[in-house]
Amino acid sequence: MPKLPQKKVGIVACSGEELAEGTVTRLAALRVLEDLRPNDTVTICLPLFLAGGEGDRAFARFYPTIAVDGCQLRCAARATEMYSGKPAASIVVTDVVNEAGLGQPEGSRRLNEAGLQAVEASAERVAIMVDELLSKRWSRRQGAYIEDEEPVEADGSSNTATCECGSGIPVQTVSINDESVTLIALPALFEQFQVAGKQPTAGTASALLEQVKIYNPVPKELEAVYLEILQREYADFCGEKEPVT
Repeated sequence: MPKLPQKKVGIVACSGEELAEGTVTRLAALRVLEDLRPNDTVTICLPLFLAGGEGDRAFARFYPTIAVDGCQLRCAARATEMYSGKPAASIVVTDVVNEAGLGQPEGSRRLNEAGLQAVEASAERVAIMVDELLSKRWSRRQGAYIEDEEPVEADGSSNTATCECGSGIPVQTVSINDESVTLIALPALFEQFQVAGKQPTAGTASALLEQVKIYNPVPKELEAVYLEILQREYADFCGEKEPVT
């Protein structure tokens, strides 16, 4: 897998406003992000995520996420799985309330005492999940734990796609049929292939394309164009004047 910035955990909170539990999810997420684990977590905006926010979806493809839902509809968890990958962990406020023996949260704008208690209980549960996730190594491709991937620090030299928190994913813009297309993780993939001693051949371009397609939508009818561009861009990256035939 390509080298990416230090691993953090994305928090995706329910955006529902009909139930008090929706307010609980957002306040609990805020408590984790600002107070309990501010250096280890980032926020993923669910409305922007659903609307096609590239940065938020990219972050959720690469890093573990925790879905914080208000009810059994699990909108945050379902959306994350649909557009990026299955959340690494999730909680449902109604379950937390029942398990902790709390009262019924009430108030969509101003929570009652039971609602405030639910915020604290949910935030503490999420903080524990964050600690558990960061203590293990995460496969950004498979959405599961592995034993051989080391987190690495970003060097800050690449362009990045950012989620709402500002955490970066390396990107590179290329020209496809005279249109600018931003490819997520391309600089990191180039570096990985170069370190592995891959020459800028047609075979390498094919392997690169398969990796690029993991993180980016590639129209099938444009795959041949992508292959040509990837081979040329990789040759430039490697300092070669021409791709190797």
